Amino acid sequence: MNALQHNRYTESWTNFGASLERPKAVLVISAHWYVNITAVTAMRVPRTIHDFYGFPRNSSPSNTRRPAIPPSPNASSTWCDPPTSASTRTVWGIDHGTWSVLVHMFPAADVPVLQLSINAELPFDYHFNLGAQLHALRSEGVLIVGSGNVVHNLRLVDFNSPGVGTDWAHRFDDDMREIMTSDATELGRASAHGDYRLAVPTPDHFLPLAYVAGLSAAANTPTRTLVDGYEMGALSMTAYELPAA
Repeated sequence: MNALQHNRYTESWTNFGASLERPKAVLVISAHWYVNITAVTAMRVPRTIHDFYGFPRNSSPSNTRRPAIPPSPNASSTWCDPPTSASTRTVWGIDHGTWSVLVHMFPAADVPVLQLSINAELPFDYHFNLGAQLHALRSEGVLIVGSGNVVHNLRLVDFNSPGVGTDWAHRFDDDMREIMTSDATELGRASAHGDYRLAVPTPDHFLPLAYVAGLSAAANTPTRTLVDGYEMGALSMTAYELPAA
């Protein structure tokens, strides 16, 4: 629903996008492309994917205000390959983990967009290290975005609690914020946190943060909190930014 709404989260994304020099391209690691392979989109005109259901009619494919993603960089460009021998190029598209954010950051939809999958078969350290390797792209004018939620437990959401987080959501999110704003190399110990199983019942929405942590480690610069907050008890809306390369 953030694609359609105006709130302090979307306002922060809008202001952040407006503060940037126009990037050469955007590479997004979205929680919604969680598959058993490391892959990068390669089509010149990626399709817009509506990978959700059960929302109001105005969020349907025919009504959602979404970016008309321009052609991606040529698939033969060397920078769009993840720096790993396990990588491949494949057909996917732009899912809502990407366009629901970029519609606010780049409303003119004039920046090429690629997605990088999250390989479900590989451990946290792989994702952290791949994020660190992707840091080199930043000096080439590529904006890297991790899209997920630090706390994401849909089974425990309370639709009657807008803007509210449970005690365990606060504890986990606060402790992850302390790591991300001081020493992101410590993020790997998140799984030992007492509230990890509640905050991260599945790894898909948490792992984009591993890429941001890897970028932070490679830059030897801590991230800053762009915006924070909670929704429906069991979702954290905390977002981080890494100062320009």
